[in-house]
Amino acid sequence: MSQEQPQRPEELRPDDRGGQPIKMPAMMQTAEARVFGQTQKGGPAAAMQAAATRNERAGFVGHGDVTDIAGDQGIAITEAELPGMRMVTEFVAGQVVGQFVEPTPAERNVNITAAGIQGSITIGEALEAAGHTRGGKAVDQSDASAIQAAEVRATGTSVVAPGGLASTAQSAAAHNETVDGDEDKIKLGEVLKDATSRLPVDKVATREDAEGIASAEVRNDPEQVIEPGGVAASVAVAVRLNEGLWGGGS
Repeated sequence: MSQEQPQRPEELRPDDRGGQPIKMPAMMQTAEARVFGQTQKGGPAAAMQAAATRNERAGFVGHGDVTDIAGDQGIAITEAELPGMRMVTEFVAGQVVGQFVEPTPAERNVNITAAGIQGSITIGEALEAAGHTRGGKAVDQSDASAIQAAEVRATGTSVVAPGGLASTAQSAAAHNETVDGDEDKIKLGEVLKDATSRLPVDKVATREDAEGIASAEVRNDPEQVIEPGGVAASVAVAVRLNEGLWGGGS
């Protein structure tokens, strides 16, 4: 499947203003302004500013304080143009702190046919979105289980095909468990590259699909949580966009 590559991350570190210290909220506000044109209402920058103000008033931090890890790694905002959506993900010190998704209906031809609505986002496309958003994440068992559940949902069969997405993900997770250095681990972006074309059958993502995939991911996560921007989260985003296209969900 042909698609645009994600844009280069918008990065900002504490020395981006002539070496003067910058609080993390100000760094995030600057990055959001660069990408969106303004700070997002209710977004990570606004939440961080509110928390920083409370902490300053309580005397927990100084006005220009920056945590060591955030100061070293800074923040980043990535954009991915995918079929039917523009996904923007915000990171602080490599951790996802916010995600915004905008439908791009002008890029898709929506036609109502006997088979349903053409132009909806498929499971394969949602997997590719996860590969873009969390491409640098080392594959673990929760990722592999979610990918297998997604493949089962898309193909309608529980048979794991050799060399398929589920098989590749399971092998990657098993390999990563034997490797200490993160740089030598297989990443999610590698496993999910061209996911749509690698699925023998694909289907439009539905709420039932999202629930099943989320359940598989959570069951195999040590903390029993959904990975922000990961497989289950990306399928859930696709479903919300699809339900908007369909005129709402039940």
